[in-house]
Amino acid sequence: MNKIWLSSPHLSGHEQKYVQEAFATNWIAPLGPNVDGFEQDLCNYVGVGHAAALSSGTAALHLALVMLGVGRDDVVLCQSFTFSASANPIVYQGATPVFVDSEPDTWNICPDALETAIKNQEAKGKLIKAVIAVHLYGMPAKMQEIAEVCQRYEVPLIEDTAEALGSTYLGKKLGSFGLLNVLSFNGNKIITTSGGGALLSNDEYFIKKSRFLATQARDDAPHYQHSEIGYNYRLSNICAGIGRGQMEVIDERVAQRRSNFAFYQRELSNIEGITFQPEPEGSFSNRWLSCLVMDTEKTGGVTQEDIRLKLAAQNIEARPLWKPMHLQPVFAGTSYYGGNVAEKLFQDGLCLPSGSNLTKEELGRVVTAIKSCF
Repeated sequence: MNKIWLSSPHLSGHEQKYVQEAFATNWIAPLGPNVDGFEQDLCNYVGVGHAAALSSGTAALHLALVMLGVGRDDVVLCQSFTFSASANPIVYQGATPVFVDSEPDTWNICPDALETAIKNQEAKGKLIKAVIAVHLYGMPAKMQEIAEVCQRYEVPLIEDTAEALGSTYLGKKLGSFGLLNVLSFNGNKIITTSGGGALLSNDEYFIKKSRFLATQARDDAPHYQHSEIGYNYRLSNICAGIGRGQMEVIDERVAQRRSNFAFYQRELSNIEGITFQPEPEGSFSNRWLSCLVMDTEKTGGVTQEDIRLKLAAQNIEARPLWKPMHLQPVFAGTSYYGGNVAEKLFQDGLCLPSGSNLTKEELGRVVTAIKSCF
């Protein structure tokens, strides 16, 4: 049987014209017209003033922290239930990550636990330089409440939209709520540049400064002169061309992913003990990944691992939900605020194949394999 991947790249055919143009004009070096065009495409789609196309979402988050002056022994509050790339750049800066639990409505950072964390850290005399809120699996976090908490304590908000391009909250595109906003175009994302990311903001200074630092912080001089430490973080003109072609079909990709989720929900919700990631009123998720959770007391003891192994035996890729950062060996001993929502999701959750290029037959194979567990 052919392999069914969790989330594979899905090219449209539009990419070739931009890539071919780059070759025809010899713009294969970093930067060029495709980079400029891709940045403008992102601004127009998300509804922000400025964008810097970068080599990865991790690079974008790292530069966001640099822009906010995060340094050694500063504190950055971060959602615990996320991929490690949301937290690693905090350590790059020598700062201290402090993790916050999720809430069950969206699986994203809990505003109440966030406020508790801020109060407690400030009471200890810690300087909180930023909050990183993640839109997990494409589901919008409770941005209104999170933003209110951040404003109350005057802590800058970074919006990690790596998994959520195309999602909206209260009618507004994600990636436009934070002071600085991060996108990822890794190969498994809803659109891809093979590898890449972007930093978005309505503050022009942040984006201009980020572009400068991302190109090795070379001063304006005829020789190579550097007054600051820089990075090699810019996106290539060829990869940006792929991104431009992908942006032409972003809404189609969102519709296809949402259709996958609707199929799984329709076919599996009648199995007692299986539920899916909620979509609260006012939220619109791109459903980057279709995720379910198992209540083993109701499933007769069938676990998410039973289903994962059954799928694997039939050459179908599925993965557990993210293991919380506060449970990761590399972050042992870090502070954590909240209950056990994130831990429970990791224990009982599973990501199903969700690519926008899945066929009806492939979706049927997934569902049949899952039903056979019962």
